[in-house]
Amino acid sequence: MTAAGSGRADNGGAGADGAAAGRAAARRAERRRRTPFLKRFLPRTLFGRSLLIIVTPVILAQAVATWIFYDRHWDTVTNRLAYAVAGDIATVIAMLERDPSQDGRDWTLATAARTTDLIVTVEPDQILPDKRRELSGLLERTLGKALDERVGRPFTINTRVAHEWYEIRVQMADGVLSVMSPERRLFTPTSYIFILWMVGSAIVLFAVAILFMRNQIRPIKRLAIAADALGKGRDVSNFKMEGATEVRQAASAFLLMRERIQRQINQRTEMLAGVSHDLRTPLTRMKLALDMIEDPDLDPEVEELKADVAEMETMIEGYLAFARGEGTEAVQPTDLTRLLNEVAAGARRDGTEVTLTAPDGLILPLRPNAVRRCIANLLVNAGRHAGTAWVKAEPKDGIIEITVDDDGPGIPAYLRDDVFKPFFRVDSSRNLDTGGSGLGLTIARDVARGHGGDITLDDSPYGGLRAVIRLPV
Repeated sequence: MTAAGSGRADNGGAGADGAAAGRAAARRAERRRRTPFLKRFLPRTLFGRSLLIIVTPVILAQAVATWIFYDRHWDTVTNRLAYAVAGDIATVIAMLERDPSQDGRDWTLATAARTTDLIVTVEPDQILPDKRRELSGLLERTLGKALDERVGRPFTINTRVAHEWYEIRVQMADGVLSVMSPERRLFTPTSYIFILWMVGSAIVLFAVAILFMRNQIRPIKRLAIAADALGKGRDVSNFKMEGATEVRQAASAFLLMRERIQRQINQRTEMLAGVSHDLRTPLTRMKLALDMIEDPDLDPEVEELKADVAEMETMIEGYLAFARGEGTEAVQPTDLTRLLNEVAAGARRDGTEVTLTAPDGLILPLRPNAVRRCIANLLVNAGRHAGTAWVKAEPKDGIIEITVDDDGPGIPAYLRDDVFKPFFRVDSSRNLDTGGSGLGLTIARDVARGHGGDITLDDSPYGGLRAVIRLPV
């Protein structure tokens, strides 16, 4: 291949990859556009959605309970405590005004300290500032409202005078009454206890829900893994039924399905072994009979009959290979790069120019003989119709993508689905050298789908046909 040809191939490959990436991005954008707005933020896994169903009502119930608590309990209790302190201050002021003597004042202050849990002092000849500080916080506003209603005098509230103490200063006729109230008389810790209880119970319920849902989801995930492995043609002999009744029913149906599939594969293989023996025997006798005919006058007819027998033998071999489907071969870890090199070397020996690009270390579970036959069929088609092929393998998003390009005439777009049908040939002639038996692509797709993948056809950047094999890792 010349340098110019290499440049055209590289540019074409890059353009095809860019176009494929653009189509994938367009499909993702279209899916996002069609998805309802709310569903974009919902969990995609069954575990996440189940957990959301369990946790959401608990959170809503606790939010409602918390709102009711603050709206009723907090407001009621705080009001009562604040009005009680304001009432005690009003009582002290009334007693001081009734007996303004020094003995009466001392007795009132001592009684207040002994019975109200308030530290009350009188600051003679003191005047409160005209501008009162703006009250902040629910507790200060509630206490201020209570003082306005019960005391009815100018006052100030200082919450920073000491830790867990409130200073209330009230203007009197001959001075300022200073009242030190402990925080416990104005605030109840039950609100914190309630919040801690709600948060703690929510955490406990959340942990229990996670453990419970994880145990319930585990059998479903194992069933999904087993079904995926069966779809890829791998062994799932260690699968067992577990979980809830519905999950066990699904697992039982899966096991029955697996047994039916295996039984059908075994029956088909046994039947075809007998068919192969029964058909080859008369064909062998016909070939021997034709070889024993020595009449020169019948040579043209004999040659035609030999050609018909050879065609029948080729078609029967192809049909048996398609129907057998390599179903009895075991899945094993396979070096795909090495396998591709072997297939490419075989195609080169047959006269096809093959360029292979594949990274090292592509190890995945495969039926190696079946995959070898799948790729060989594609290279045989490329060699028959083009003569030059480009093979490329690369991992993409959990799959291995193998592309086989050629520079031949390609296949019209309207026939790309039909060519996978058994015995369908684009070349309608009966010449097996030009058209084949019509089973090459059929067998290739059968092998790819037996591994959980598929084959698609597209235009090649080299001007011919591109076959894309996608195999799950």
